[in-house]
Amino acid sequence: MAVVQDNPTETTNTPAKAESLTDILEMQRAAFLRDGAPSLEHRKSALEKLHRLMIEYKQDLLEAISSDFGNRSHHESLMAEVFITVNAIKHCKAKVGKWMKPKRAPIAFQFKGLDGLAKGKVHYQPLGVVGIISPWNYPLQLAIVPIAQALAAGNRVMLKPSELTPNTSELLAKVLGENFSQEEVAVVTGGPEVGAEFSGLPFDHLFYTGSTKIGRLVMQAAAKNLVPVTLELGGKSPCIVGTEANLDRAVPAITGGKLLNAGQTCVAPDYTFVPKAKQELFVEGFQKQAEAMYPTFGDNVQYTSIVSDGHYERIQHLLGDARAKGARIVEVNPHNEDLSSGRKIPPTLVLDVTEDMDIMHEEIFGPVMPIMSYDKIEDAVQYVNDHERPLALYYFGDDGSERDSVIGKTTSGGVCVNDTLFHLAQEELPFGGVGPSGIGSYHGERGFQTFSHEKSVFYQSRFNTTGLFRAPYGKVFDRVIGLLIGK
Repeated sequence: MAVVQDNPTETTNTPAKAESLTDILEMQRAAFLRDGAPSLEHRKSALEKLHRLMIEYKQDLLEAISSDFGNRSHHESLMAEVFITVNAIKHCKAKVGKWMKPKRAPIAFQFKGLDGLAKGKVHYQPLGVVGIISPWNYPLQLAIVPIAQALAAGNRVMLKPSELTPNTSELLAKVLGENFSQEEVAVVTGGPEVGAEFSGLPFDHLFYTGSTKIGRLVMQAAAKNLVPVTLELGGKSPCIVGTEANLDRAVPAITGGKLLNAGQTCVAPDYTFVPKAKQELFVEGFQKQAEAMYPTFGDNVQYTSIVSDGHYERIQHLLGDARAKGARIVEVNPHNEDLSSGRKIPPTLVLDVTEDMDIMHEEIFGPVMPIMSYDKIEDAVQYVNDHERPLALYYFGDDGSERDSVIGKTTSGGVCVNDTLFHLAQEELPFGGVGPSGIGSYHGERGFQTFSHEKSVFYQSRFNTTGLFRAPYGKVFDRVIGLLIGK
């Protein structure tokens, strides 16, 4: 059953508590039609409120997230959840006034009028009610950032957070419910059945972050009502170590990107290509870097657990399948700790992989990295292109020609050069996938545009010549259209 929080303290006309998802949607849509597009001041106030809540409830959020994972590093959550979220909210607050302004669009000279005063503009209009389905792996960031951008665009929002992080989801429902009117922001919690019902609602836009498998179902459900969707999915993001890359710089960045949140990151490097002559050096470097970052695992609160028993068993299956099919497994666990009781998996490299192994087809979402070698970098590029387009691609190296070739000859949602993950933190860069890794993008102004209708408006000049294009047609029309079309 959906749980909805409303806020009797924030409005003098608080609506009655909605009893169903449809009730909430109808309530929000009626409020949107009644009040129209909110002012800049209202949008900034909503964003300021979100900002304040992130700071005020920071510690509670850190503890809820850690509890949901079994153990989640507070340092990781501060950086990847709170910082990224606050930065996005502040960016929206600073830029929304500029984003809201209509933008001039050039008009073809034939239609500028005799006085040249005809003009075109693009107006940004709120869509109405936006549905957001957020995932478990970053349960704060991936819920609040799209909410902030939807509110900046002037919409009402319904959020369905993940049932796999129940403590965080309930805290978000409480915090948002106590500080926003249900007409503006509503949170519904529940399991897959609520998610299925939610994705079938006739929203004005549906934003989903999660797996490609569920993304297909969400898109099918939305299609029944012709609801436009943004799908932030995933895939097997490759990392390519260039022929002349400096391993002393590449290895720490790759190791850090893989082990953040124990690999439970949609843009984590999923597998790495290295030059054949440097493979063993890379393996040694990864081992040393992982040990330096995490001297122990079991009692180390900075090393995150796998979120659930099901996900833990899925990763163990991938490792078991690879081992049974001939892979060489290199586990970084210098003290031979038994980590199973805490759902922790030590950093693990998988070598000698083959295409019949499940680990080369499923997104890993854990601290496990297949390593592949190449003789020519073109072989690595060909491998990437032979598989589904990933959400991210990472290239390491200082050879500009090689770098540009890799970027130009592959297709991915985004690219990070000589680092991992941090392209996601750039608010001025659109973030999204391509093909099976996603549809559409957000962050910064692109997020504002995603949640807006770009309404084209043509302002006709008083002294115009469009009368020449009206019937009855004769010799003057023939001459004019002949000149415009040309021979």
